[in-house]
Amino acid sequence: MSPIVRPMFDLSFIHTVPFYEITALLVLAAAVGFLSLMLRQPMIVSFIAVGVLAGPSVFDIVQSYEYIDLMAELGIALLLFLVGLKLDLSLVRSLGLVSLATGLGQVLFTSVAGFFLGRFLGLDAGTSVYVAVALTFSSTIIIVKLLSDKKEVDSLHGRIALGFLIVQDLVVVFAMMVLSAFGVSSESPDGYSSLLQIATVFLYGGIMLLAVSLFIRFLANPLVNRFARSPELLITFALGWAAFLASAGDVFGFSKELGGLMAGVSLASTPIRESIVSRMASLRDFLLLFFFISLGMNLDIALLGAQAGPAMIFSLFVLIGNPLIVMIIMGILGYRKRTGFLAGLTVAQISEFSLIFMAMGMELGHVRPEAMGLVTLVGLVTIALSVYMITYSHTLYRFLEPLLGLFERAMPVRERESNRKQLEKEQYDIVLFGMGRYGTAVAHYLRKDGYRVLSVDFNPDEVRQWKKRGYDAVYGDASDPEFLAGLPLRGVKWVISAVAQHELGLSREDPRLVLIDTLKQIGFSGKIAVSTQWIKEKELLTAKGADYVFLPFYDAAERAAERINEDLA
Repeated sequence: MSPIVRPMFDLSFIHTVPFYEITALLVLAAAVGFLSLMLRQPMIVSFIAVGVLAGPSVFDIVQSYEYIDLMAELGIALLLFLVGLKLDLSLVRSLGLVSLATGLGQVLFTSVAGFFLGRFLGLDAGTSVYVAVALTFSSTIIIVKLLSDKKEVDSLHGRIALGFLIVQDLVVVFAMMVLSAFGVSSESPDGYSSLLQIATVFLYGGIMLLAVSLFIRFLANPLVNRFARSPELLITFALGWAAFLASAGDVFGFSKELGGLMAGVSLASTPIRESIVSRMASLRDFLLLFFFISLGMNLDIALLGAQAGPAMIFSLFVLIGNPLIVMIIMGILGYRKRTGFLAGLTVAQISEFSLIFMAMGMELGHVRPEAMGLVTLVGLVTIALSVYMITYSHTLYRFLEPLLGLFERAMPVRERESNRKQLEKEQYDIVLFGMGRYGTAVAHYLRKDGYRVLSVDFNPDEVRQWKKRGYDAVYGDASDPEFLAGLPLRGVKWVISAVAQHELGLSREDPRLVLIDTLKQIGFSGKIAVSTQWIKEKELLTAKGADYVFLPFYDAAERAAERINEDLA
């Protein structure tokens, strides 16, 4: 039940029709979301703010709580469904040592240290456990979005980050299973009856897992292929399947969340899972709006204010402690401090799952609303700040680099050793960054003309494929000054950047600018060429020090026109 608080504004006319309430919520969400967009914040922050504004403490917009709760439950089921779609069993089996060690190490460190920090701040043992576990989860949605915007999903640190995020997702599943068991146990005070009910839940869970396994083995692919003939029907089927197994999970006693996740896992091995994810992402975000609104509506502003002190301490713990443990583990495993730092920043916030986990605990009566308010405030602070930390990660690294030496082994064998052998192999005429379609074509023609070319890319898979073809290639990043300084530049006539750029405008972290500045600083005597899709950037890049600026589309069009003109002449 919503707390009885006098609203600041009288908007009682909205309560006459539920449609008016939903309309007011959507308009408010659009307005606050636009402000969040201007501040480069993820929508989760604005959605929670909308809930607080729509709640009884401010505008008191919502009275039809049952509609909001229904949409919220459907949104959570859909979120877990899409998470399950990403948990392809073959992908889970292929998780590397670094993903497993970093993911489990970060979870263990955060939960143990968070528990003792909670006790130090005066929380009881049960609440400390809940808060500590909630602080271990990082937001896959936010991190993937930020890495995608920066085109770093395929980089080494991006792949490692996605790997240990999958480990975190598996921990989420286990934590929710434990909560479900506690929920069943709490329904009966008798110990024997409690154990019997828990055993019954696990029996039902085993039956459901068996049914899902048979579905994956015999029905998933042919059924999805039939539905895929109509994109609209495919979305309807996916949503219905998620809701059906979420309902089955609730009936069998192990929560809608786990049922929704199993629905996703059952379709994770189908060939069109990415199509389902992309088509349903917007629907997920829309429905999750109501979960965060529901969450915000039940938060008293005064209650949040009372938790400000502990929330700031926990926020600093997440913002600093989580990246540090990732850097320590990755340093021990032989990664460079830069890779560990960039990967570590991705866990400097808590997740929407943290709030769902706390909401489940509150529903079971294990934690009080004050604890929910505390974790929510930590979420708002850490998400808001980590967005800027990840966005400006390279600038932040250059600022902190002198302090990070202790997080790197004397020889980070997982990166430098393989590169060192390749870089000492021979001298090159040209060093080319970027092994996409354009960079590959440029390298092909240069080699055809007899030049010795060293290709560089931050995607380890591309480097491996290039080496299989017998070409010289190394893993590296054009925005890494330390790597650039170690290149075999003696005798190199050209350094070329063919790294794809998808947005107009030059930022301080632009790999092309870092490349130009670093090469000038280390005294490179050859010429520098960079590429851009926008003709407006040509003069800017030339002014920054580029000797030549490629315009792939314009250059190709000019060459096509010349060939046509030659033929007509």
